[in-house]
Formats: sequence, C-alpha cells, structure tokens
Amino acid sequence: MVFFEHHGVEEKESFHYFTSVNNNFPLHFHRAYELIIVNEGDLYITIDQKEYVLTKHDVAFIFNNQIHEFKTIDQSNITIVLFSPELIGHFFMNYKGYIPDNNVFQLTHFPNMDALDAIYKQKSFLYDMCSLLVDHTQFNPVEYSTKTKALHNILLYVDGNYGDDCSLKTVAKHLQYDYAYLSKVFVQMANMTFTEYLIHYRISQACYQLKNSQQSIGEIALNCGYNNLRSFNRNFKSITSHSPSKYRKF
Repeated sequence: MVFFEHHGVEEKESFHYFTSVNNNFPLHFHRAYELIIVNEGDLYITIDQKEYVLTKHDVAFIFNNQIHEFKTIDQSNITIVLFSPELIGHFFMNYKGYIPDNNVFQLTHFPNMDALDAIYKQKSFLYDMCSLLVDHTQFNPVEYSTKTKALHNILLYVDGNYGDDCSLKTVAKHLQYDYAYLSKVFVQMANMTFTEYLIHYRISQACYQLKNSQQSIGEIALNCGYNNLRSFNRNFKSITSHSPSKYRKF
C-alpha cells in the first residue's frame, strides 16, 4: 500500500530531522526530498522498486515523489532529514524531471545535525549532500519510468479527491489515461487493486479524523467518500478490527 504524505507542501522552505530506532515505514512518497542516514545497524530500503541494503554511514538521497519504504534488519538507528525542494532551489531546477540511477552513497564524515540551527548552515549541508550524489551517480529522466509517473498521478488524485467520486474510471478520464492500462499498472506497482487502495486510504483518513476532530461518525464517513454508513462501518471494522465508535475511545 502506498501513501502520499504532505512533506514539502505546507511550507516554502522547510527543514526537519529526527532520529528513529528499529523502525519500519511502508511505501509512501512526498514532494519533499529525504535523506535517510544510517547511524548504526542495517536497513533495507526500496526506492522506485530498486532494493538497497544500507550499513553504518550509508545515506539514501530520495528525490521528491520517489516511492520508497524501509525496514530494519535486526537493529538500526537512523537519522531522517526531510526538506522542501525550495531549500536547494538551484539543484532542484537543474535536476527537475530526473532521478538518480543509484540513490545510495557513503558519508566520509558524519554531520552534527544539532549544529544546523540556521538556514544557511542547513543549505550548506544539503548542497554538500547534493554534490556527493552528483559525483556518485548518473541521472535518468523520470519519463524512463512512465509506470511510476502514472502511479504518482493516480495517488495524487486520490489524495485530493477521496471524499468524492473517486473510481478508477473517473481517475482515468481526468488524467486522460486508458482505464485498462491504469488498472494493470496500479496492481503491478502497488500490489493491490485500485479499489482496495481507495478503501484503505479512506479508512486511514477516517481514523485520523476520529482522533482529531469532534465531527460525528456520519459526518466523517461522508467526508471520506461514504454515502452509506453501513458500508463505512463494515470497511472500517474489516481494516481496523474495531467499530469507529470503539476506535475513537482508544
């Protein structure tokens, strides 16, 4: 299952980092660039269906809208840096529409993230990472991966329209793609049907709204594209193993 996250959308120049221990994160993508730096241990990571195993001081430089996930191998301590494209505007404009042939390289010196407390220090660090990546690999036009591009477009459409009519036929018409082609691509890339993904996505949004709003269950169901409360309750329980009212109380 693939999720779109809003990193890099809310702010023009955003820079966030945090440490994660023995963590896993499922397939997702976002507008922000991302660095995953391995401090200790080993990490399995997939980027646009390419598989890597990262060890100590390896870094994965993930471009905006590249679909990726990571899993800890035995144990791991990693630093994740998320930053908006505008923060490295020159690099972003020069490599817009391209993706690295190899996203992973090794650091010769480890950065002190706490020292990056001003925007110019952050930009200096990030451009250093850009330089290491450029020296390390070649870049391919994103058009080489038309299936990935099609999947990105589908997921972005769902993110903006999951509360309305969001059938794959509607998506295909909006994106001007052949319906049968999109259906096949989606199953190949996401390992589930579009309908299965849409149900999971809507329920994930409902879970968030149940925990973070005072709206009624009926209002939340409607927000998430359900005109039939019975169908919403059935799908919600199938995915979470709880009714919406019970989930809200946790």
